[in-house]
Amino acid sequence: MAIEIDPRALDGFEKGTFSASGQAHDVYRIGSGPAVIVIHEIPGITPLVAAFARKVAERAMTAVVPSLFGTPARPISVSYAVAEIARACVSKEFTTFAVGKTSPITRFLRELAAHELATCAGPGVGAVGMCLTGGFALAMSVDPIMIAPVLSQPSLPLGFNAAHRRALGISDEDLRVVKDRVSQGLCVMGLRFTGDTSAPAERFARLREELGDNFIGVEIDSSQNNPWGYRKGAHSVLTEDYSDAPGSPTRQALGDVLSFLASRLVVD
Repeated sequence: MAIEIDPRALDGFEKGTFSASGQAHDVYRIGSGPAVIVIHEIPGITPLVAAFARKVAERAMTAVVPSLFGTPARPISVSYAVAEIARACVSKEFTTFAVGKTSPITRFLRELAAHELATCAGPGVGAVGMCLTGGFALAMSVDPIMIAPVLSQPSLPLGFNAAHRRALGISDEDLRVVKDRVSQGLCVMGLRFTGDTSAPAERFARLREELGDNFIGVEIDSSQNNPWGYRKGAHSVLTEDYSDAPGSPTRQALGDVLSFLASRLVVD
C-alpha cells in the first residue's frame, strides 16, 4: 500500500542533511532570523508540525526541523503512530523507560543547535520539543547557547509508576547543570493538558520544584465538560489537539510560546 503524503505540507521548506555524533538526519528549514529547533512529536514531521514551524518562521525566526523518525509530510494515523512509538522504544537513541538518563539523540540535537547558531546568528537558540521529544529541549539546555527551551507535553520516560511520572528524562548531572543555568536567569516553558497521563501532572510538579519560578508551566483544562470541548485524551497542545478558535486556551498557549521564543531571541 502506498504511503499517503500531503504534497504541500513542506512547501517553502529548504531540505538539507546534518551529520553529527555518528548520525545523519534530513533537516527542513524555513524562515530567517535566530534559530528555533522544532523537534517533532510521534509519529514524525506531520503537516501540523510543519504548520507550527511556519508560525515560528512568521515571527522572524528560522524554524529548523530535523526528521528523527517517521515519514516527512505524512499525516498522523493510529497505525502510523503506534509503529513509530514501537520503533522509538527499541532505539538506542531514545531513553523511553529509564529514570535519570538523558536520551543520546540529544547530543545530535545540541550539535545541530550549535551549527544553526553559527548559521543564523542571534544571541542563542530556542527549541520546542513535543511529546516523546518534549524533554529534549530541557536536556539541550546544558549548553549556554540554548536560551529559550519549550517542553510541550513532555512524555519521557513513559509513566508506569510514581518514579516515572515524576522523572524529567534527563540525568542527574545534566539537571544540575540546567538548574545552575536557571539560577543565572534561564527560563523554561512547559505545556500540557490537565488530563494527559502521558505528560503527567507529577512531572510538571517536579519541574516547578527543581526550577522554581523560572519554570513557566501552562496547563490547559481538558476535564470532562471543559468549556472548550477538548477531548478527554487531549495531548498535542500545538498540533493535533490545537484549537484556533478566538480566545481558546491553545491559541493563547501558542501565542505565549511564540512570544517566549521571540523575546528571548531578541526578535523585533
